[in-house]
Amino acid sequence: MPRYALRVEYHGGMFAGWQRQADQVTVQGEIERALARLEPGPHTIAAAGRTDAGVHALGQVAHCDLARDWEPFRLSEALNYHLRPLPVAITACARVEGDWHARFSATGRRYLYRIVARRAPPAIEAGRVWHLRRALDLAAMRAGAAHLAGHHDFTTFRASICQAKSPVKTLDAVGMAEVETPTGPEIHLRFAARSFLHNQVRSMVGTLERVGAGAWPPDRVRDAREARDRAACGPVAPPDGLYLARVIYADDPFGE
Repeated sequence: MPRYALRVEYHGGMFAGWQRQADQVTVQGEIERALARLEPGPHTIAAAGRTDAGVHALGQVAHCDLARDWEPFRLSEALNYHLRPLPVAITACARVEGDWHARFSATGRRYLYRIVARRAPPAIEAGRVWHLRRALDLAAMRAGAAHLAGHHDFTTFRASICQAKSPVKTLDAVGMAEVETPTGPEIHLRFAARSFLHNQVRSMVGTLERVGAGAWPPDRVRDAREARDRAACGPVAPPDGLYLARVIYADDPFGE
């Protein structure tokens, strides 16, 4: 049975997350529904990561098994046809080996978080950025972020419903920059790791926002991390600004 890797882009605003739910609209559910229009189901696809409700993706990766030997471009075109008008697109498709797995073959994940700091609310980017009405001190945020990079116990930044076996993770890199966009300056925070805990990125962003706003000194991020206590975490940032930007593979199926 041929296996295909799919790179998926979506606006998460209308979805109750990635994972299929019986009574909710989800990204997985809609892609599986589109697959059933191509071949009799049921279909079950697996993804590199389960994004929460409202979280977006630029480069989510999933895989599916089909009975028919599809030409990858034709498969992506057919899926995109049946996904319309939902804000979901298959941006790349490739044939992969039968033991290749979107989640377990991944060697890294990259997340982007976008913040707009201005008094006026975003009109064009509403639902796609975290809107703050005050400026943030990026130098202070970088100093705070230095306490997050590396191999640590991230219990403080882990959701209570997280199912990971261990809270210990290695955050390979965390960086931030002010970026000019057509709608004005944004603050972009980028996180790189092999894998993340549930709500880890949004928890870290919310904590760093407290530093950037001047409510916390940078060293309090270290204290929060070392507390290994969810109560020590800053507010969890909203899903609007979070994007699963890219999934890394040792042998990228899309040739990138």
